Amino acid sequence: MDISIVIPLYNEEESLPELVEWISQVMTKHNHSFEIIMVDDGSNDDSWKVIESLSVKYPQLRAVKFRRNYGKSPALHTAFQIAKGNVIITMDADLQDSPEEIPELYRMIIEDKFDLVSGWKKKRHDPLSKRLPSKFFNRITRITSGIRLHDFNCGLKAYRASVVKSIEIFGEMHRYIPVLAKQAGFKRIGEKVVSHQARKFGKSKFGFERFVNGYLDLLTVLFITRFGKKPMHIFGVLGSILFILGFVSAAYLGIHKLVAMHNGVLIERVTASPYFYLSLVCIVMGTMLFLTGFLGELISRSAADRNHYLIEKEI
Repeated sequence: MDISIVIPLYNEEESLPELVEWISQVMTKHNHSFEIIMVDDGSNDDSWKVIESLSVKYPQLRAVKFRRNYGKSPALHTAFQIAKGNVIITMDADLQDSPEEIPELYRMIIEDKFDLVSGWKKKRHDPLSKRLPSKFFNRITRITSGIRLHDFNCGLKAYRASVVKSIEIFGEMHRYIPVLAKQAGFKRIGEKVVSHQARKFGKSKFGFERFVNGYLDLLTVLFITRFGKKPMHIFGVLGSILFILGFVSAAYLGIHKLVAMHNGVLIERVTASPYFYLSLVCIVMGTMLFLTGFLGELISRSAADRNHYLIEKEI
């Protein structure tokens, strides 16, 4: 099979018929074998009923329904596990991503040999309150990850099948899949300017909290990609530095006191110096950080149920 088109959705009943029809027309026009995988992320409208009716008309449609709303990353992870296409295309269900972009994204993966191609919504039909924070986070991610993409959060992306089968996304890591892919060894990452259309139905499902979550997720993904399998490399180093600093400081105060007593010089008690307590704090914090790194090594990447989700229905 040429293409698997993955569409996570939440309360998008109005847009689904038009979207599936549009995709089908484009795929037929370019003579691609394809499947559409929809993941209903616990919608509380009639999205699942619409999907059921569409599956009768379009045999290429497969779908999974979560029992509750887990988020976009779990929806993508579930779809990636069952996708059969050589190229995986992800897109949003709100008709803001154009299926007309799919054939060129497919070509870039197959002919240009990219592992991953990310869409760039160069001209966005979003309010300024969404565009400015997005530009900020994209710039920070470019600097910290070294990946030269303009729009990490664009939902329209293409992947070689081996990419999505090799990475694990959880929480809200869907924003930083290119970073995870690079860490997994897939370094041929490209970009394509894609059209972005104004929302036709409903409203955005993301509020202000997405910006806070985006910042926290960036810190998480940077930590995981660099130290996820070797937490001792950061906690152990920081802990050792603090411990040595505290120990040397405390030893200096103690030796200084002993030398003064030996020479008959009267000086204040060691415990009367604020540096003594700072030294103790450094020793305690250093020990705690070192133990944190040690425990992190024991439990690193061992959570068996990280991507366990309750699937209510399946087509």
